[in-house]
Amino acid sequence: MQPNPLFTVLRTFGAWAAALLLFFPLGWLFLTAFKTELQAIHVPPLFIFEPTMENFTEVQRRSDYLLYARNSLITSVGSTILGLLIAAPAAYSMAFFRTKRTRDILMWMLSTKMMPAVGALVPIYVLAQTAGMLDSLTALTIVFTLSNLPIMVWMLYTSYKDIPNEILEAARMDGANLWTEFRHVVMPLSVGGLASCGLLCLVLSWNEAFWALNLVSAKAGTLATLISQYSSPEGLFWAKLSAASLMAIAPIVVFGWFSQKQLVQGLTFGAVK
Repeated sequence: MQPNPLFTVLRTFGAWAAALLLFFPLGWLFLTAFKTELQAIHVPPLFIFEPTMENFTEVQRRSDYLLYARNSLITSVGSTILGLLIAAPAAYSMAFFRTKRTRDILMWMLSTKMMPAVGALVPIYVLAQTAGMLDSLTALTIVFTLSNLPIMVWMLYTSYKDIPNEILEAARMDGANLWTEFRHVVMPLSVGGLASCGLLCLVLSWNEAFWALNLVSAKAGTLATLISQYSSPEGLFWAKLSAASLMAIAPIVVFGWFSQKQLVQGLTFGAVK
């Protein structure tokens, strides 16, 4: 059956319209980053102008971009590794040693993501202050880990459930204990799930702004903290704000582009059987 030409045209138009709608803010951010402050607020907006690198130089000179980028890298990678170390055995036990409370625990963990982060701000802030961990990478890494842990457990649980029980039974018959089974059977068979889970949580940690703005400042500030510095009582410095934002998202956008297959796989685990 030949597809309807009109339907094909409408579908193509709709796809392009959706793509332009989604990518227009990023494109406009890119253009604004290379404008002067006067060009950035010009009415009507300028599409043709002489680009300048002044904003990027100013961001680095004023804010030490590399320091904030290093902090973002440490907290993102650290929280991802720590989260995987906790989530992997937790999901393994829930997937292969189910109890009557397993489903309730999983639902409870997922329900914690529905609570607004501001609801937990005061107790976490007080705990960090009491422990002397305010404005520290350690506190931010721990908070990022706990924030992403429910998602990590759910993703790995779904990944482990796809492993046939017959493989595990064969390993047990060969004398494998729990550690051997987990290390030499489950882990190699779930490398794709582990990679997808780690990549997704790395992106979530890198983009996290709420906790970074409330628990740290200049010493342990991430790129989200850097961006917030360009909002002042005098107004927004649109060109410099765009440059700082572009410098903040560029590494994770490039990383996400090259790992998009694994990210999509992780987001759709269990959706199609």
